[in-house]
Amino acid sequence: MKVWVDADACPGVTKETLFRAADRAEIETILIANHSVRIPPSRFIKMVTVSSGFDVADDEIVKRLTAGDLVITADIPLAAEVIEKGGLALNPRGELYTEQNIKSILNMRDFMDTMRASGVQTGGPAAMSQSERQAFANQLDRLITKFKQQKK
Repeated sequence: MKVWVDADACPGVTKETLFRAADRAEIETILIANHSVRIPPSRFIKMVTVSSGFDVADDEIVKRLTAGDLVITADIPLAAEVIEKGGLALNPRGELYTEQNIKSILNMRDFMDTMRASGVQTGGPAAMSQSERQAFANQLDRLITKFKQQKK
């Protein structure tokens, strides 16, 4: 399993959690963004910079991931592509996207997009809470543990 990070909009606190987990579990973690992202020195953490453009980083992640890889993203259409390709998708708030929930989440996203396009002010997401940070760390730990156990 590799961990791919949609790093363009990934919160700093999430990246810090990922960096610690990568070193602790010795899991290759690759950040992909259209700008340089500072990463700590580690043989398990890499940065890939792609050109600017709509969905360029997303497309690169989908191109590189293999079944069983984990992608960290809040981008719901990207999560749907990851699941379709046999990967796992986890958002920075700790919600695991699955085959069972991705369609309804995608439908809600599209509905909210339509509302915004018609002029309704929907506001953005709330700031990440401590419980969401913890939920992310816990879910990441569960996924890594499961992977390590399957590897034995």
